[in-house]
Amino acid sequence: MAPGHPVPAEAADESAASFGALLRTHRDTARLTQSELAARAGLGVRTVRDLEHGRAARPQRTTVELLATALGLVGEALAEFHAAARGQAHPAPPPARPAFHLPAPPELYGRADEIDTLVAHMAAQPGLTTLVGLAGVGKSVLALTVAHRAQAHFPAGAAAISVAAGDSASDLRDVICAVLGVSRPTELPARLEQPVLLMVDAVDRSPEACTAVLTELLAQSPLLRVLASARAPLGPAGEQVWPVGPLALPPAGVASLAEAERHPASALFLARWRQVRRSPADVEVEALVTLVRRLGGLPLAIELAAARGRVLDPAEMLARYGNRLLELGSADVAASPPQVTLRDVVTASYRLLEPAQREALRRLSVFGYRWSVELAEELLGPQVDVVPVLERLVELGLVQVRGSGAFRFVLLDVVKEYAAEQAEVAGELAAARRQHAMVFARFAARNAPAMGGSTLAAAVARLDDVASDLWAALAHSAEHEPHIALSLAAQLPRWWRFRGRDQQGRQWLLRLLDDPRSDDADPAVRAWANLGVLQLAAEHGAGRAELSRGEAALSAFLLVGDVTGELAARAVLQAVQQGTGAYEDARRHGEASLALATRTGRVRDMAVAQHNLIWHDLRVADLAAAQRRLAAVDRLSARSGEHKLRALARANLAEVLRLDGRFDESVRVGLQAAELLADIGNPGERRRLLGLIGLAYALGGRVEEAEKALADIRSQLPDEQGVMLPLAELDEDWDCAMIEATLAGRRGQRTLAASWYTAAARQTDGLTDQRDLAEALVGLAVTSDDPAPALARLRELQESTGIVLTVRERELLAGI
Repeated sequence: MAPGHPVPAEAADESAASFGALLRTHRDTARLTQSELAARAGLGVRTVRDLEHGRAARPQRTTVELLATALGLVGEALAEFHAAARGQAHPAPPPARPAFHLPAPPELYGRADEIDTLVAHMAAQPGLTTLVGLAGVGKSVLALTVAHRAQAHFPAGAAAISVAAGDSASDLRDVICAVLGVSRPTELPARLEQPVLLMVDAVDRSPEACTAVLTELLAQSPLLRVLASARAPLGPAGEQVWPVGPLALPPAGVASLAEAERHPASALFLARWRQVRRSPADVEVEALVTLVRRLGGLPLAIELAAARGRVLDPAEMLARYGNRLLELGSADVAASPPQVTLRDVVTASYRLLEPAQREALRRLSVFGYRWSVELAEELLGPQVDVVPVLERLVELGLVQVRGSGAFRFVLLDVVKEYAAEQAEVAGELAAARRQHAMVFARFAARNAPAMGGSTLAAAVARLDDVASDLWAALAHSAEHEPHIALSLAAQLPRWWRFRGRDQQGRQWLLRLLDDPRSDDADPAVRAWANLGVLQLAAEHGAGRAELSRGEAALSAFLLVGDVTGELAARAVLQAVQQGTGAYEDARRHGEASLALATRTGRVRDMAVAQHNLIWHDLRVADLAAAQRRLAAVDRLSARSGEHKLRALARANLAEVLRLDGRFDESVRVGLQAAELLADIGNPGERRRLLGLIGLAYALGGRVEEAEKALADIRSQLPDEQGVMLPLAELDEDWDCAMIEATLAGRRGQRTLAASWYTAAARQTDGLTDQRDLAEALVGLAVTSDDPAPALARLRELQESTGIVLTVRERELLAGI
């Protein structure tokens, strides 16, 4: 067509569309958004958008030159660009060869296995695969990396496009034609007769158009592979959704930069930090680890934080942004639009939710850390079908799945902070926190009965999994809902005791019991709380001060006929009174427990009560009665499946046989008990049993075996920090001292034996079980040149405790 002649409307439209598609292709290749290209070229964003969509008239020469310069076009590409702007046709490349070469992707951290798996998947699996996750999680870079790595599997071509907001189906077809090197959409089926990989980034910017075009292409070309990235699945039939999660976090204990760099989240931070800091070695590792853990491993969040490294250290970032991560943002991060913040990131995904799903997310924000489907169901209530809600939240990356156990769901801190803000704006936060406290009070109540026997370890693990929620629920309800707080705290003493929180737990219970707002709480709840105070006080030697609370709890349980409560109260009172020297009161509670358990048919409680009474038989040297009880414990614990209790009963039987002078039998039964304890994993009790066996060896004259047992015991005696004690300190362990004393006595070394018995007696002073002290004093009296002091201490001990010496002990003293 001669210059100067008018261009027919149809031809003008076609040439504008052709130029728009070529402009779009070059912009995608340069990895620029429309706004970034407009800024580089000094043009308006609307001008670029209209040119790409074919809505503008033929561009002026000046506009074309500005765009070409901004895109860095030279040579043939520049000539082709000017020709397209003038509406002149240019030959399309042969359809059998790819017309587009993917740019090299930026470096990725912590995705190596995922990239390999995705490359293999794309090579083998035709159809649409959509990478889905929270904005800023790294979907686009992962998709580009996979497409770039997979090019070798696709000789017919691998190409990439980026969807812009407002793209129509026609726009998408045009740009796909451009990157695949064909002139018009009708040529695409022939171009795609061989496997081709097409990466489509940000399909959720124009989801309806993308769905229509990709469905059409995949129907026409069964060998086509499409790798898309989006905040949410597109939804066509056959789509395979591939969730993309945050980067793996460093554990809290990381202590060096070298170790931090072995974890993807902290490695990414350090890499970006080095781009803005000349001396990255100055970073405080603990603060760095805390920061990236707070950022949840979200790559965009980490890059935004690292960009602040020009001015702030990680510790300063934590101080400034630790409680308001949503405000973290930067205009200098190349991968981000200007002034993007984490609030923008989360808001974009939040807006994809239906109203009911948004409400669910707002209420889930009160969870502290990991939670289960069942806990979410309790929190949200029966009116919410929690499974599809969680599926949608996981799809969008708002909820993360970590691990494979029951407690595997977690909200990133930035999502939790945003959802809590929205809950407060909606006036829902107070009600959600109250419901949260009620949920965990019920959870604790369900697990409290299992905090003993063979189910103890599993129950402790369940409470450990939700520890942050238990503490948060307790703190909130103590201020606003004291009845709920007391109900929760009353279920936790055994957990606190097991975890060494006895003083802290006791203080919580006393605070709640003394709160006048809880005076009218359920009497049974107050009874359990009072019993918990006594139980925890006994752990740090203050049981005598709280005995009245235990007695009040027992009275309350008797009043309401609570058998479980009565048995628990009597067991705690028995232990505390035995420790304070009130032996007859302790025995009375033990016998009452046995009678109640027998009357109500509680086999396990019968076994426990019998076991707790054995010490009283030993106190009065009724060894036959002790053996009868142990036989009953063995039988009852076998019936109730209490394997640990059965093993302990065997260990106690070995002790009774030793006290009775039946040393070979004691060794045989002790070795059986040691095997049982090894099977159930109880190293502390097993070590004590080794001492018993070693002493039986020594008393029975089996010297070599006793010395070997002594060496084994000493090899298993760490101090409180796990560091082996010096030999001088090990020698004062009761078991070691008694074995050494016995061996020295058999060798005729009376002075050495007396020294060892003195050490053994020193180890038992003040202990609850005074039987060992009596045995050590008998040995000391027999081996001392002057037995009078030892005999005086022995008589005083017998008068204060009611301890009766065994036949063997009386025979030894008779020889003095």
